[in-house]
Amino acid sequence: MLVQVDEPEKPALAIRLIDGEIAALARAISVIERDTPNAIGILRAIRPHLGQAVVVGFTGPPGAGKSTLVNAFVAEMRKRGKTIGVVAVDPSSPISGGAVLGDRIRMAEHTMDDGVFIRSLASRGALGGLSAAAAQVADLMDAAGRDVVVLETVGAGQSEVEMASIADVRIVISAPGLGDDVQAIKAGILEVADILVVNKADQPLANRTKRQLEAMLALRAPTQHKVPVLSTDAIERQGISELADAIEATAARNEKRSDRSALAGRTRHLLAQAVSQAAETHTLQSQSDAIEAIILAVQEAQISLSDAARQVLNTIHKELND
Repeated sequence: MLVQVDEPEKPALAIRLIDGEIAALARAISVIERDTPNAIGILRAIRPHLGQAVVVGFTGPPGAGKSTLVNAFVAEMRKRGKTIGVVAVDPSSPISGGAVLGDRIRMAEHTMDDGVFIRSLASRGALGGLSAAAAQVADLMDAAGRDVVVLETVGAGQSEVEMASIADVRIVISAPGLGDDVQAIKAGILEVADILVVNKADQPLANRTKRQLEAMLALRAPTQHKVPVLSTDAIERQGISELADAIEATAARNEKRSDRSALAGRTRHLLAQAVSQAAETHTLQSQSDAIEAIILAVQEAQISLSDAARQVLNTIHKELND
């Protein structure tokens, strides 16, 4: 005889979030970012409601004008009647560990618009430009009914390719005179771009930067779809409509990266990041004799860092199971 197991009751906060209540979305994000015991129940409750929003990632080096461009893009999408969620990953404050909130200041024009929800998250040392909670916060905004979710990285400039595992459309921003094209090809960011943008198009070197990026794209292995290189002036709002058109076209072409293999890849990446952070925290805080012995062995050049890392993982496993 089969026994029917009732589905766990949805948390009240999740129900309110799914109904589109802004206060519930804000509270749920806080629960997720702090990783409280209620977090897993909320994430489980929203799973059937995911996959409706288009997740657009913006990345690029500091000084490229990411926040100003995102601000202009949000304004353009509001003109088109779309509701927006913005996950702005700011550098962590060295004092509080929280987000610096610079992006909220630059997007102040949308403060009174209920159709725009902006949340700054601290990077908390995430080298890839996105904190571990960013993907889950994007899911919350998706479940809350936002048509477009924007992910903006901290702009580390060299290691932001992890955006590829989260965003449906990936935007890589460059600016004239910063050497961004060289940085991008070194970091491999060009390989993950769906759209390349040369911002600050009013500057003298803008056309040259655009030509350089187009030349670099020509060196890549042939792909099914050509990556467009667009010019924008975020302050004057020039080229923003064309960028929005390109994003919508790319999203329609890519459909949704919600197939099982893509979801598994994203989950694997997030798990690896969580494991790395947990191992780092344990290593920095542990005062066990075993960890101290490994540290001394590395210091005395008796073992390599890679061998030491494996020993640390084995030690952590033993310590957690004792």
